Amino acid sequence: MDALQLVALVAASAAIAGLARRTPVPAPLLLVAVGLAAAYVPGVPDYTLDPHIVLPLILPPLLYTAAVDSSYLDLRANIRPVALLSVGYVLFATVAVGWLAYVLVPDLPLTAALVLGAVVAPPDAVAATAIARKLGLPNRITTILQGESLVNDATAITAYKVALAAAVGEGISWAGGLGEFALAAVGGIGVGLVLMVPIHWLRRGLGDSLLQNTLSLLIPFVAYAAAEEVHASGVLAVVVVGLFLGHRNWQVDFATRLQEEAVWKMVAFVLESSVFALIGLQLPFVVRGLGQYGIGEAVWYAIGVFVAVVVVRFVWVYPATFLPRLSARIRDREPEVDWRAPLVVGWAGMRGVVSLAIAFSIPVVTDGIEFPARNLVLFLTFTTVIGTLVVQGLTLPPLIRFLKLPGKDAYAETLAEAQAQSEASRAAEERLDELLADERNALPKPLADRLRTVLERRRNAVWERLGAVNEVTGETADDTYRRLSREMIDAEREVFVQLRDARRIDDEMMRTLLRRLDLEEAAAYREESAG
Repeated sequence: MDALQLVALVAASAAIAGLARRTPVPAPLLLVAVGLAAAYVPGVPDYTLDPHIVLPLILPPLLYTAAVDSSYLDLRANIRPVALLSVGYVLFATVAVGWLAYVLVPDLPLTAALVLGAVVAPPDAVAATAIARKLGLPNRITTILQGESLVNDATAITAYKVALAAAVGEGISWAGGLGEFALAAVGGIGVGLVLMVPIHWLRRGLGDSLLQNTLSLLIPFVAYAAAEEVHASGVLAVVVVGLFLGHRNWQVDFATRLQEEAVWKMVAFVLESSVFALIGLQLPFVVRGLGQYGIGEAVWYAIGVFVAVVVVRFVWVYPATFLPRLSARIRDREPEVDWRAPLVVGWAGMRGVVSLAIAFSIPVVTDGIEFPARNLVLFLTFTTVIGTLVVQGLTLPPLIRFLKLPGKDAYAETLAEAQAQSEASRAAEERLDELLADERNALPKPLADRLRTVLERRRNAVWERLGAVNEVTGETADDTYRRLSREMIDAEREVFVQLRDARRIDDEMMRTLLRRLDLEEAAAYREESAG
């Protein structure tokens, strides 16, 4: 792939993802569909998914952004269901789907079937969590899906390595496989624990937002490479570091947080858009590689494996949800669950780019031993990924609406936010009184009153969202305040540009003045988004 092809891929993917935001179709599904169609358009170059790029260069930043945005406290509170899905389910799916594929496909060795099982075992919850948040699913379901996606790749990659060693005759035992799995898991977590504190210390100590964000861009790659260097799980190392830094993000300065959020949103948008488009573009390559298998025969195998993947997830999810609740201790500690929540979790098992990247990394020949039925495994992986994205991805939103799961209580959340803001404002007011009592902090009364006014504004803003609305505009007082504030900022901005054009101020001064307005507008916009 040359530079022009890469630019074309990124630009087209971003445009399609942007278009998806104006439609009810989730962006991953539209990107895959367009990629499938574009694969057979004359003049579109072949885009081959390279596992040496996807696993070390694309997977770490996607995992890091998801980990930083996750709640460590919520994940810790839901560690049991997350572990059952991200570890227990992946291992169960590896064996169950592998055995079913072995029974279904004639002449497919069991070891190769287990490789297929490991490859298609990990769901990619990017699309599922996006849908869950968009439709306002309960926080617990969203947390479980997100937590599963953070860890299951590590389990699947390790299971794949063990199954691959068996498939090419390296004579690995079950005990050896479990030992390798334990080493990868413990080693990955250990590397993450070793790196997270020094990285956070360095991040805080740099004292420059540009340097801090440059470091932020390097962190996932450093954590992944360091763990892989000692044959541990790079995925788990990235997740541990990301969770810690996200939990401690309040300790860096505001400029770093603002820049970091914008930078990582852009990075995640570009990477996610590109990889979902790449999935669709793999179709010609995968079909050409079928070789001795007829397309009709392969399609029947694909349908069987797809059904097996879907059914096996439900076979695991329902018992894993309800059997542990036979324990009174678990029932007391965790909220009540009915049949609808595991149905959503079970149906949200869409596969993604990690499965394809692992499949493409299967070597043709290892130490003179050819991997059996490699092309068929690639085809079955591709069809499973496409099938789950299209079938489950398109039907998940209507399923969630039909089940009418209790969503977030907007009033209760706003009330909790208002109470938290009141407590914080009260503490800030007490601190302000202490500071103004010291003669070293003497301020003219108008400036001191301005500090109190800003504090009062923050305290009242959330409460006003709970109040009455304007009968004419339908706005709350807080909405009107923000709208008028932004209108005033626009008026100031126009004057600064006019003064620059009249050469009464230079460009450097205009940029300084506009940055102040941008920060004020950003604050107003963030309040509006939160509301």
